[in-house]
Amino acid sequence: MTRRMHFTLGAIAAMTLSTAAFASEVAPDAVEFGDEGVMTSLTGVAGDPVAGAETFKSRKLGNCLACHANADMSGELFHGDVGPSLDGVADRWEEPMLRAIVANSKQIFTEATIMPGFYSLEVGKHLREDLEGQTILTAQQVEDVVAYLGTLKE
Repeated sequence: MTRRMHFTLGAIAAMTLSTAAFASEVAPDAVEFGDEGVMTSLTGVAGDPVAGAETFKSRKLGNCLACHANADMSGELFHGDVGPSLDGVADRWEEPMLRAIVANSKQIFTEATIMPGFYSLEVGKHLREDLEGQTILTAQQVEDVVAYLGTLKE
């Protein structure tokens, strides 16, 4: 085989792998909520708790600290008290329920909850036009936050 053929075959393999990974991602409107939560990973890829912690505290992504206190991040500023403390959250909720709450808390609690659905297209009124059809977090970011929350035990 020539060098060019190796490059082309490599590019085709890379596209196939990326398409397969993308195909396994659950679309926001296809997430299945049940009594036990969302049983299936949104991506088929394990969440990364380190990346999840970054998303959790990022004011441009999850911004979870704006509403939730979290002793694990005591060095971060501005812990909120609108939502419950997340200390020991992994002792209170199993992974499927944590995934459901992060993906779309309104499916688990009520429509009246102030917590946004981070992987939902049901975002309410007065949305900026450039954000229509987008979720706050990607499916993998949800899995990462869930993995991080799973580390928060008493």
